[in-house]
Amino acid sequence: MNIAIYTLKSIAYALVDPYFILLITILGFLFYRQNKKTTMIQKMIVGESLNSPLELTMSQIVIGIFAGAFGSMILSYMGVMFNENSGIEILFLISILLMFFNPRFVCFAYSGAILGFLSLFVQIFNTPINESINNMAASTAGFYIDIVSLMTLIGVLHMVEGILVMLDGGRGAVPVFTNKDGKIVGGFALKRYWPIPIAIFLILNSSLAIGEETLKNPSWWPIIKTSFNADMLKNTVLTLMPFYGVIGYTSVTFSKSKESKSKLSGVGILLYGTILTIVAQLANYGLAWKCFVLVFAPMAHELMLKVQKYIEEKSEPKYISDDEGIMILEVAPNSPAYEVGIKSGDKLLEINDNKIESDDLLHKFINKNLNYLKLKIKDSKGKIKNLTLNYASNTGNIGVVLVPRDMPKDTVVVKYDDSKFKEIFDKMKKQGNEEEQDKENSSFEEDSDSVNKDDNLKDEEHSNEEQDDDKN
Repeated sequence: MNIAIYTLKSIAYALVDPYFILLITILGFLFYRQNKKTTMIQKMIVGESLNSPLELTMSQIVIGIFAGAFGSMILSYMGVMFNENSGIEILFLISILLMFFNPRFVCFAYSGAILGFLSLFVQIFNTPINESINNMAASTAGFYIDIVSLMTLIGVLHMVEGILVMLDGGRGAVPVFTNKDGKIVGGFALKRYWPIPIAIFLILNSSLAIGEETLKNPSWWPIIKTSFNADMLKNTVLTLMPFYGVIGYTSVTFSKSKESKSKLSGVGILLYGTILTIVAQLANYGLAWKCFVLVFAPMAHELMLKVQKYIEEKSEPKYISDDEGIMILEVAPNSPAYEVGIKSGDKLLEINDNKIESDDLLHKFINKNLNYLKLKIKDSKGKIKNLTLNYASNTGNIGVVLVPRDMPKDTVVVKYDDSKFKEIFDKMKKQGNEEEQDKENSSFEEDSDSVNKDDNLKDEEHSNEEQDDDKN
């Protein structure tokens, strides 16, 4: 019970200490900037933001804090510990630096491998530590990290990440499109980060721990076997020290809903974390096994990503229109379509008892029947629904993103590549500016030539037909 209490106190300390408050504020600012770009892209594609930047940021921070407390509990009871001079805090620094180099390298599997090999290098070329690795005075005098504890820490963090992805990975997803076998396919780009406070046991030479409480270890503790034997722990002082790390998740799917994709990815990450935690115990059996575990962590992580990518590529596209009807990719919250029960994954079969023969016909019906639409919908389970949509808006926007049958111009469809997320934003921003300019030009023409009202109405219809095929 004492372990749980001290762990929660350590996490609470990370929430009130000025240094940690400054750190979480900086991380929150970086997340807010990313979320603002995400909501701008959502607004350009869907017509309105699915989430506000503040909502996305606050949920990241709050959920990350709870996840950090949960992970810290697991680490504390397992007995993951490091020397006070081990430099374990470098793990989080390396992870954040790698995030700026490439967002996918924010994963601790990469920073942990770098830190672990650096520690082994120092051990090999530092004779006093290498010869007296179980001597407390020698091991704390220099840079030494217990590989078992390090890899167990990373394994547990991935288990926490898997849970976070399953619960929150689909939030803030952006609708995207690609071309597959000459057909337009809709999907979602998922990108999410969480700051997590992690409390880690440090072995001190003295009982002095500024801002922290010391803890006497129970007789049954620790659960895992490390290089710190029981006799050594009896003569040491343990303290829980909080650190902040960042866990990130990026993915794209064209074969699953954003919720299903995040759950599948989360299960894969959770499984990887469990296996790594088990494999980490092999580092107790010598230098060769330590090297094996350090190589296994990033390699197995890459394998997990490749397996998920292979499954995605071999799966049938989910959001694709056909001769039967037009697929609905996304529905804006609080929109007319949302209010009548239209959902992502539904297929639009008929409008006002007319079968949709072409994309152009679809736009004509929507633009000419602004106040009343009778829709025939087939949901993702194959059930047919007849819905009536009444709304007073004259914008022609009912709040849905449709997947067109035909290949539109390059300026309309954004081909998604997970390494070119910025290009999507720039292209959609350019498209949004062009639409605003078109609206201004249309308004100017109406004011300057009000006599030819009939001609203007025809021009307006022609302009509506040429609008973005995936924004209705």
